[in-house]
Amino acid sequence: MTERLLTAMIEYDRGDAPRIQHFIKVYEFARIIGKLEKLDEHTQLILESAAIVHDIGIHMAERKYGSSNGKYQEIEGPAEAEKLLKVLGLGSDVQESVSYLVLNYHTYRNMDGLDYQILVEADFLVNLYEDDISPAGQKHAYEKIFKTESGKLLCRTLYPAVCGL
Repeated sequence: MTERLLTAMIEYDRGDAPRIQHFIKVYEFARIIGKLEKLDEHTQLILESAAIVHDIGIHMAERKYGSSNGKYQEIEGPAEAEKLLKVLGLGSDVQESVSYLVLNYHTYRNMDGLDYQILVEADFLVNLYEDDISPAGQKHAYEKIFKTESGKLLCRTLYPAVCGL
């Protein structure tokens, strides 16, 4: 199923190589962390699906508001995600859970599920690199955002500055 969703999302973002590469990296980190954290199969599907479509609201936000700001992505993203997931035949429970994550993943407090926590961690792992965050910023993100042992391990491995190395 995730291969079909990846293909559909690549088509959705056609011509936008940086964003396509971004969500593929977030997807892979989320998949790895979810497996290492031993998520059940259903939650893993929700996590992987949300990682693939987490930024689906960007293009609509840019068209409507002239900005890709997170608050606009949260407004536009859930409906776009639901349309895509529905076309692919994912159940309404998966659609609702993914929409919830797309709606909230820019909010870093009250993360009420392991899938939510992992999605945020995976996005941070990628954004710390793509946004060229300073070692001090990496350390701050590590201390404030990362909660799973697997996410922490990946963060320390990718960004040794979080350990003061």
